[in-house]
Amino acid sequence: MFDAMLNWMANGLLDWSWWQILIYTLVMTHITILGVTIYLHRCQAHRALDLHPIPAHFFRAWLWLTTGMVTKEWASIHRKHHAKCETEDDPHSPQTRGIRKVLLEGAELYREEAKNAETLAKFGHGTPDDWVERNVYSRFGWQGVGLMLIVDVALFGVIGLTVWAVQMLWIPIHAAGVINGIGHYWGYRNYDCEDASTNVLPWGIIIGGEELHNNHHTYATSAKFSIKWYEFDIGWGYIRGLEMLGLAKVKKLPPKAKLLADKRAVDHNTLEAIIANRYDVMARYTKALKTVYRDELSKLKEAKVVEYRALKPARKWFHRDEAKLAPPQREQLSQIVSHSKALETFIEMRRELAAIWGRSNLTREQLLQKLQAWCHRAEASGIHALQEFSFRLRRYA
Repeated sequence: MFDAMLNWMANGLLDWSWWQILIYTLVMTHITILGVTIYLHRCQAHRALDLHPIPAHFFRAWLWLTTGMVTKEWASIHRKHHAKCETEDDPHSPQTRGIRKVLLEGAELYREEAKNAETLAKFGHGTPDDWVERNVYSRFGWQGVGLMLIVDVALFGVIGLTVWAVQMLWIPIHAAGVINGIGHYWGYRNYDCEDASTNVLPWGIIIGGEELHNNHHTYATSAKFSIKWYEFDIGWGYIRGLEMLGLAKVKKLPPKAKLLADKRAVDHNTLEAIIANRYDVMARYTKALKTVYRDELSKLKEAKVVEYRALKPARKWFHRDEAKLAPPQREQLSQIVSHSKALETFIEMRRELAAIWGRSNLTREQLLQKLQAWCHRAEASGIHALQEFSFRLRRYA
């Protein structure tokens, strides 16, 4: 009897080898990640899809067991993050709180904001408020993770403590730390949206697709995070699987630009298409600007302009929106365009193009006139890259 008890404490009911326990742990944490990205994030916080009650209730129960998080709290905090992004009111921005604090204390920041009744009241609308939510998940938060501890120890014995610890740390490290921290501090950007969000990796596998954070902040209500052909969003793969089984309904996706080969007139259809795809439009404009910058820099080098070496490092930030540049960079920008009429025109026309969808006080007719005038000016500029961009702009439909 005593030997049997010792054996159970050492190996648990399953008596699995280390690699079987490792696979079990990875599978369990992966399901938790899916619960966060599919249910909490895309479904509850952004309403990008509707989930059938079966997966919705499963994810609610699973997250109660593995994280103790309450749906209303998580959705409220995340919605506030988008509404107040990179400001002092953002619950977890590394731009205002520092990368070290968000990386190491992300979970603490979440718990602190969860106590803010104003946040829950203002941003928690539409989240579950049924009997189970009120009397189980919200009321007995720590009991869920406690039950998971009992299950892990029963299955694997003493090593079950380690399995449980990994499960408990998975979301604080990867979601609260990596996505909220690194995802607003380091990585690449497909779109120059208003905040500092970045894509950590182009392959969203480890954190369910959340690695594509810049894509998400650009199209926040989209159920799909991957945009470029080389990007992969595993969370979207699971959503498509649920949709084919009739367990999910996708409501929104990123806008996809439609170009007509023979379209030349800039009309209301063009205006609406450009506004809907404004992030893609500006991303392509930035690409053209980078090309012109390289060409102009080569000309300055050949002309042996004294400031050439001082201006060269600007290639890392030259393409960014002027409003996001530091004062020294803005000053250097003025120096660069003073040596190049082409770059000066490109920068000036970028301001004018962005202003078209930024002016809410103008009528559609006035906006259309401004877009038509912009295209005429671009095509008369004599700058090949600007002319090509304008010709492409005319084809939007």
